[in-house]
Amino acid sequence: MGRWPGRVYREGDEPDPRFTFANERTFLAWLRTSLALVVAGVAVDVLAESGDADAGGYRPLAAALIVLGMAASAVAFTRWMANERAMRRQEPLPGLGMGTVLAGGIAVIALGLALLLLV
Repeated sequence: MGRWPGRVYREGDEPDPRFTFANERTFLAWLRTSLALVVAGVAVDVLAESGDADAGGYRPLAAALIVLGMAASAVAFTRWMANERAMRRQEPLPGLGMGTVLAGGIAVIALGLALLLLV
């Protein structure tokens, strides 16, 4: 019986375990980021609802944080697979890709929250 996912482990040779463990730690860091974004989205919504301010302006930002968190968790697994497959094939690792989108999204949401706080 083979390891899952087969599309990763059926290819190439087994890399140095240190690299596999480093890839796994990166995967877990993406998952922590994902969880933090989802929790931040819920917190923004709950705090907006509990305050005197109109929560309508905060809702889209809270939803955007939650969607970014969902995207980060999906990207975590695909990045882990791509990195593991590249190491097994002895190819260069893929670029950052979705990480730049995630960073940009967080920056835009932070700007939106700052503007809402200042108004």
